[in-house]
Formats: sequence, structure tokens, C-alpha cells
Amino acid sequence: MNKEEQVETSFRNLLNKKYLLEKFKMEDNLKGYKHSEIHCITYIGRNSDSNVTKLAESFYMTRGAISKITKKLLIKGLIECYQNPNNKKEIYFKLTDQGHVVYKIHEELHKEFQERDKTVFEQIPKEEFDIILSFVEQYNRHLDEEIKKQGVDIINRNDFER
Repeated sequence: MNKEEQVETSFRNLLNKKYLLEKFKMEDNLKGYKHSEIHCITYIGRNSDSNVTKLAESFYMTRGAISKITKKLLIKGLIECYQNPNNKKEIYFKLTDQGHVVYKIHEELHKEFQERDKTVFEQIPKEEFDIILSFVEQYNRHLDEEIKKQGVDIINRNDFER
């Protein structure tokens, strides 16, 4: 296995292990909500003036897929729509009180997981951290360019939607 394959395999293993460790606790604490719904709630909770387009771009999903998710969240009473007085054309989302409860549960779980992993991150010298972050950012930019090169069709494929 060459270095590139080792890096990709290591990333995949790392994310799979994190998912395994966190999956059951997330499911127990956030029963009745799908993974995609929780991520939309989190995005809306962290970003003002969230709309279908911003959500779709953030999650690399179609606007149609995001519309379906946000309709479910509206029905469940977790988000509500509003319009900016300066832009009557665009529909934005914000969390309801119930949505804030779900958002806070999700945030608290992430804090708990970060606390669990804190010792590993504390052991990494700042210089190594900077190198790791630089690599991840560079790889992300490369993948963004590949997505642009191959066109929007990648994002519109149904099998890519979550």
C-alpha cells in the first residue's frame, strides 16, 4: 500500500471508528430524527439566514433533497420560515424553541465526544497540528476543484444524496 492509500485508509478508519463510538449515543438521545435532519438543524442553529441553497451547497445535496428535509422539519415543528424585509423573494429558516432543544442536545453530545478525545489533541504539538490542518485544507481544495471540473452532475446524482 502506498502512502496515499495509507492516508485514505487511515482517514476512512478514523471516521468509521468515530461513527461507531458515537452512533448509539446519538441515536439514543436523538430518537425520531434522521441524521440528515440533525445536520440541517445544526447548520440552521449555527448560521443565520439559512436557506435551501446554502444548505444544499453545504451538504453537497440537491435543493430538492434539502426541500424534503426542511419540509419534514417544518412539520415536526423544529424550524420555521421567515423572509428578510430587504429580500421578499428568498425564504430563510430559523430554529423554533423545540428545534433549539434538539440543537443543544446535539451540541452537548459533540462536546462530550470532544472531551473524550481531548487527550489525543493535547499531545500534538502546534507545529504538527498546523501541518495536519494544512494538508486537510489542501486536499479539500483539490476535491472542490475536482467537483467543479466534473460539473454539477455529481451533486445531482440521486445515489449521492444522504
